[in-house]
Amino acid sequence: MVEDSRIEIDPPGGPNGPPPREPPVIMIRQGSGKWFALGCLLAFALIVTVFVVGVGSITRSIFGGGPDPETIASSSLEGLREQNVLIPFEARFVAVITSTQRRFGLSARKTLIMPGNVRYELDLSALGDDDVDWDASTNTLTVTMPDLTISDPDIDIDAIREYDDGGILIAVTDAEEALDAANRAEGQRSLMRQARAGPTMRLAQDAARRAVENNFELPLRAAGIDATVRAQFRNEVNPNQMDRSRDVLGEMRREQQ
Repeated sequence: MVEDSRIEIDPPGGPNGPPPREPPVIMIRQGSGKWFALGCLLAFALIVTVFVVGVGSITRSIFGGGPDPETIASSSLEGLREQNVLIPFEARFVAVITSTQRRFGLSARKTLIMPGNVRYELDLSALGDDDVDWDASTNTLTVTMPDLTISDPDIDIDAIREYDDGGILIAVTDAEEALDAANRAEGQRSLMRQARAGPTMRLAQDAARRAVENNFELPLRAAGIDATVRAQFRNEVNPNQMDRSRDVLGEMRREQQ
C-alpha cells in the first residue's frame, strides 16, 4: 500500500484566500554596523581631505598650480578598497507561511511567522582603477560600483511564532516535523524575495550611492575643486552583465530547496 502524503504551501489567507501578498517591510533605520561602516568611510575621507589640503598648499606655493583631481580620486579609491565591505543598508522582513499535509484522507496545517534581518553589502575591494573616471570637460567624476549583494537572512529566533490546527495527524504521526521543515524552507525563500523586491533594493542602492559619492566629494571640495561625483552600479551600465561577485549557483540552489 502506498501512503498518500504531500505538503502544500497555502497562500496567505488560506487555500481559498486572496492571491499571495508579502507582508509589509519593516525598515531598520538605525544599526550599529551600518553607522560604524559609514563612520569609517567618512573618517578616512577626512584624513584624505587633510592630506590633500596640505599637499595642495605646498603645490600652489611651489608651482603655482592646484591639486590634481585624478590624484585626489585615486587616494579616495584606495581608502575605499581598504574598507573591504560596506553595509550601507539593513532591513527587517516578516515571512508568514502556512503549509498543509494530507494523509489517509486527513489533513494537518501549521502556520509560521518568521522575522529576519538582511544586510545589503557593497564589495569595495572589487573597485578597480578603471571604475573611477574623471571627465575634465564637465568636471564630473564617475564611480562604477559592483552590484549590491544580499546576505542570508538573520532569523530572529526569539520572535518566531507557530500555530497549528491540532489535528489527529499532528498527534499520531510525524506530520508536524514535515510541516515545520516545509514552513522554514519557504520562510527563508519568502524573506529573500522580499529583500530583492524593487522598492527595497532601490533604497539600498541609493544609500550605497550616497556613501560612495560623499567619500569622493569631501576631498575634492576641500581642495577647492568644483566637481560633480556620480556613483553608478555595473548593472546600470550594462544590464545584461552578470555580477561575478555573487554566488549565483548557490542562490539558485537555495531557491530550489
